[in-house]
Amino acid sequence: MRLLFDRNTWQEIFGSISKNKIRTVITVIGVLWGIFIYIALSGAAKGMDNGFESMFESIARNSMFVWAQSTSIPHEGFKTGRQLQLKLEDAAMMENRIPELQYIAPRNVKGFFGSSPASIGRKNKSGSYPVFGDFPVFTKIAPKKIYDGGRFVNDEDIDQARKVAVIGERTQQELFEKDEDPIGGYIKIDDVYFQVIGVHKFDPSGGFGGDGDIFIPFTTYRRLYNTGDNVGWFSIAAHDDVDVVKVEENIKALLRNIHRVHPDDERAFGSFNLGEAFNRIIGFSKGITFLSLIVGVATILAGVIGIGNILLISVKERTKELGVRRALGATPREVRSQIILESVFLTMIAGIMGIILGAATLSLINSFTQNIDFPYTNPTVPIPYVLGALAIMVILGTLIGLIPAQRAVSIKPIDALREE
Repeated sequence: MRLLFDRNTWQEIFGSISKNKIRTVITVIGVLWGIFIYIALSGAAKGMDNGFESMFESIARNSMFVWAQSTSIPHEGFKTGRQLQLKLEDAAMMENRIPELQYIAPRNVKGFFGSSPASIGRKNKSGSYPVFGDFPVFTKIAPKKIYDGGRFVNDEDIDQARKVAVIGERTQQELFEKDEDPIGGYIKIDDVYFQVIGVHKFDPSGGFGGDGDIFIPFTTYRRLYNTGDNVGWFSIAAHDDVDVVKVEENIKALLRNIHRVHPDDERAFGSFNLGEAFNRIIGFSKGITFLSLIVGVATILAGVIGIGNILLISVKERTKELGVRRALGATPREVRSQIILESVFLTMIAGIMGIILGAATLSLINSFTQNIDFPYTNPTVPIPYVLGALAIMVILGTLIGLIPAQRAVSIKPIDALREE
């Protein structure tokens, strides 16, 4: 410790560095580049990770959507091309047969998938907007942000088939006056009056839809459009600790059995597995982080080895000086400590400069990605990771410094004094 705060020690270190300025700078850049690559790539991967997490925060990560299509294989007397139709009782069957499912929300819509939007009117204003028929459980899968004073569809609305509606921000702006409170007001949906019970805030990450969407109780939708027990599609959320791909396969297998479809008919039911897509994205992000770690450590190691080579050359050039120091009473421990200290110092300086450069790069990336459509948010590297990288560099600097330090200690004073 006394050596660390000795002025003469640092004078010798800086004197040694100044003798080989260009060589030292090039070697330090190698270490600096390694930590910079690690910080920059890890931060960039974290930004992507944060972006997709933000994108999926408004919908259950283990969610999926399943809809009916037409058969492609004849089965039990039915020909190819039979158009299938999901039913409400399918949801009950899935709940009973597939325990991995957490929520199932049957849904219907007018205004998507080829159907024309509903005609919405209020006083002398009118427009066309999509109308969804939903159960309250839908908000468990894709939470809806409702402005203060309003609410989403509840169980009583379902039981009583109430004529109530949750409208979108754009619907409010186009049908209501600027300072008018829409809650409690009435709109006409295809010539039937509905009372507005809430206004939802549009979230582009919540799946398909828009800021003009209108939500009404599923049972009311059924009466309004005479759909009976037909279901357009199911929004489904599985438990967090299950294999979402396997769950998707089980759902389709059960639906094929219910609707008397050939077991090998993969085209009978369509699906989109959001959980699988999310897991792939997270896996890709983790892969980038791991790659940055491998590349960064390899580059740092190469740079640290370069520092060791510089110090070996330095020890060779200072053979006579080290011999004089040994002759004047310098102990092997003091000589070894100085060489190691010089190695750690160069490694630390390179590491700190690399961290600063990496942080500045991430700051620039963050500023340039604020308003882009790609899901990318706040590229950062956790402080513990940075400190861990710095600690590894110190350890490597110490270990690599042992080689030239041992070379310096092995010099005999009498042989050094003979060195020309």
